[in-house]
Amino acid sequence: MLDFLRHTESDYLYLVGDIIDIWRLKRSWYWTEAHNEVVQAILRKARRGTRVYFIPGNHDEKFRDFGPHRFGRVAVVDEAAHVTADGRRLLVLHGDRFDAVVRHAKWLAVLGDHAYNGVLILNRWFNLLRRRLGFPYWSLSAFLKHKVKDAVEYISRFEGAVVEEARQRQFDGVVCGHIHCAAIRDFDGVLYCNDGDWVESCTALVEDDDGELEIIDWVEFRQLSPLEDKTCVSSSYRMPGFLKSMASYARLAR
Repeated sequence: MLDFLRHTESDYLYLVGDIIDIWRLKRSWYWTEAHNEVVQAILRKARRGTRVYFIPGNHDEKFRDFGPHRFGRVAVVDEAAHVTADGRRLLVLHGDRFDAVVRHAKWLAVLGDHAYNGVLILNRWFNLLRRRLGFPYWSLSAFLKHKVKDAVEYISRFEGAVVEEARQRQFDGVVCGHIHCAAIRDFDGVLYCNDGDWVESCTALVEDDDGELEIIDWVEFRQLSPLEDKTCVSSSYRMPGFLKSMASYARLAR
């Protein structure tokens, strides 16, 4: 995520929840210099004119107590309305309020978080072995998520609920995170966009100068288009990075 921030510029940057995993920090404190650099990179963008919106999620819900306030030109809000270059109005939110487990059975959500972290640890060792054998990265957790029937049904119900919220409020589309499944799809005229995450998939939702939206896999993008370490920014992308986990919606370098 730090690499993404260093090599992109945007007029708007939306941090769509779960930026700081407070659930995990409660169990054991872990904060490296790289984490400081991420925060500094975001604040630096804000100072240089990027309009930065932090929309807390369930893992960093404590920050909701500070909205609507600004910290170093970063606005903390529950949701935002973004207008694309071609005039479409998008509702931007994290999405956890449409998750019945998070709302009504938090203990189950925390249990699921433990299980998810366990899979991520297994995934790390699994891919270490793959690298030694000469194979590219492959997400075990994403594979399990898309293969387990209940998980697929949950994702479908979540998407439908978020889209219905946007439809009732007369938005042209919605941008969210929460479920770690990057996607752009049309639901009977309402655009659904999920920016994915920066834990396993490293995806960003981006908008270009014409208002077109697309999902960028940053690891794949870097492999196909090696960038210099100092700066590789152009104006070919107009707007946000919906950084979930860092959801991202940003103007990227070409």
